Amino acid sequence: MQETAENLRDVIKNILPLLKKINESKASARPKPEKWSPKEIIGHLIDSANNNQMKFVKCIETNDLNVIGYHQNEWVTIQKYNTYDWDTLLDFWVLFNYHIAHIIENVHETSLSNEIKVEGVGPFKLEFIMKDYVEHLKHHLNQVLPNLGLTSRFKMVY
Repeated sequence: MQETAENLRDVIKNILPLLKKINESKASARPKPEKWSPKEIIGHLIDSANNNQMKFVKCIETNDLNVIGYHQNEWVTIQKYNTYDWDTLLDFWVLFNYHIAHIIENVHETSLSNEIKVEGVGPFKLEFIMKDYVEHLKHHLNQVLPNLGLTSRFKMVY
């Protein structure tokens, strides 16, 4: 899982200088009324980190786990990420993901086959959900890049 943790850190290291170039106004701007702004995307990724940290730790602790999901649109709206200071939001997101990388690289090999269901869907092996977390993050970061005049930067593994 060392490779997955390093992949997560590399994504953060490569995207952070680009994200820091987005000013407060652009960070708050939605490309379309029904689409998230860069702030809301990063907020969603913080929510994802929060939910996945819980899944990872509980799945390491216990096999055959069933957890509840979350309503991502409602969470973004409730937390009003669009009103958050952009630099503070980025700092929180970066630190949370470094912690996630730490969990991933330190998971014991025997736990990787532990299974988890999310609201009855699955089962998924812990190894899969850890790798999928990084892919989900890259997917959403690719949505932010047009704000910088860039196209998709991160290749998806699947």
